[in-house]
Amino acid sequence: DRGQFARGSGCFAVVIAHDEDKGTTRIRLPSGGKKTVPSDVRAQIGVVAGGGRTDKPLLKAGRAYHKYAVKRNCWPKIRGVAKNPVEHPFGGGNHQHIGRPSTVSKERPAGRKVGLIGARRTGRLRGVKKLGQDKD
Repeated sequence: DRGQFARGSGCFAVVIAHDEDKGTTRIRLPSGGKKTVPSDVRAQIGVVAGGGRTDKPLLKAGRAYHKYAVKRNCWPKIRGVAKNPVEHPFGGGNHQHIGRPSTVSKERPAGRKVGLIGARRTGRLRGVKKLGQDKD
């Protein structure tokens, strides 16, 4: 009846703990996150079919075309600098360069809002400490 979690091909969720006092169950999702659900919810035992689907390479553009044709119009992804100036703010010029800062404010009108929208910072993350995993 329309499951909610672990629905992708080859996915599964693992029951970590039961809390019988509260009537809740803790599960680990395929993303690695943990979620608390009521203990009376229904689930199916096993693994979703189609595991290893992403292991085989697409190898040619035609297979990628048919893969995305059934989904939505998101392929091929053409860079803005490869377009003409009437098609994209980063287009045009004698070389493929942006020619202006790629950051843009959140208040800019639609059509100019391309690149790094409302960026608080740009560049590499340097000297950032790794966060500890959720202790559970």
